[in-house]
Amino acid sequence: QVHLVESGGGLVQPGGSLELSCTASGSIFSINDMGWYRQAPGKEREVVARIPSNGNTEYADSVKGRFTISKGDAQNTVYLRMNNLKPDDTATYYCNVVGFNTTFRSFDSWGQGTQVTVSS
Repeated sequence: QVHLVESGGGLVQPGGSLELSCTASGSIFSINDMGWYRQAPGKEREVVARIPSNGNTEYADSVKGRFTISKGDAQNTVYLRMNNLKPDDTATYYCNVVGFNTTFRSFDSWGQGTQVTVSS
């Protein structure tokens, strides 16, 4: 079983910054893809940023130039640095990790979610 632990959410004023982190643990053989999604009240969950194993990052148009996704040295941690935050960024942010476990079965795991609120 693969377990994800997220941290770093909170309340920030418009224009401020936050950094989210997500660490994967458990029966992991390999990680193919890591990413962040968000869901605002009354809206569908949407992708924010992804970083596949080849390191090529992908971003939603709404966050390009403001958010940066990266991996830790151990490759089982993913970060989301969020700068110049806007009220529209307010949402619950979820970490997602896709890979293979130690029995070579694929997994697609989600974190518990961390709240980001941008308000003055």
